[in-house]
Amino acid sequence: MSGKVGIVFVSHSSRIAEGMVDLAGQMAGSVHLVAAGGTDDDGIGTSFTKVMSGVAEADGGEGVVVISDLGSALLTAETVLDMLDEDQRARVRVVDVPFVEGGVAAAVAAESGSALDAVAQAARGAVDAWAGSDGDTAPEPEAAAASGPYEREVVVRNPEGLHARPAAEFVKLANTFPVKVTVNGKDAKSLLGIMSLGLTAGSTARIASDDAEGRAAVDALAELVETGFGEI
Repeated sequence: MSGKVGIVFVSHSSRIAEGMVDLAGQMAGSVHLVAAGGTDDDGIGTSFTKVMSGVAEADGGEGVVVISDLGSALLTAETVLDMLDEDQRARVRVVDVPFVEGGVAAAVAAESGSALDAVAQAARGAVDAWAGSDGDTAPEPEAAAASGPYEREVVVRNPEGLHARPAAEFVKLANTFPVKVTVNGKDAKSLLGIMSLGLTAGSTARIASDDAEGRAAVDALAELVETGFGEI
């Protein structure tokens, strides 16, 4: 799998790392996802050797983002980074983010073809994606007052709402357009931002763009929501 940034999941448990590969793979099937969990004998802990091998395996030429769970896993990943040669080190980003949320966001960004630093930034977005969100499905007053040259309102039809899989499909489509688009005030290209809206079945998604070239993006995203993402 070349042409896309790879992701390495470093966990104290081999099962947790493998589970993250499975979860992220549901939304990023063409991204090289590598599990580097547990000690060398699959006990609880981390392995320098597994992480080093994982980074080499995941790098298809576009670089690698390394995401870890507990503190010492991060230290192991950073030690591996220090041991790489200069060329390899330039293609690796070790990020300290929430393991599940950051990992999924990074995988979806990589699937969308984002460059290395953009994938790392997508993972870092997990730190504050829910900041100021109280779980209410309605737009915040500030967002509701905003208006742009073009917007559409569509009703979420999925029985389970805009959960991880359809949200990932939405974000991947948004990333195919160069313009900025928002959904109820959140960046349409941010998986965690979209999921933080808590859009349940029957909720209204207000898709808008202030960009003069944004009409096609808004229409495409609105039509995707109206299809129910193949779940109805």
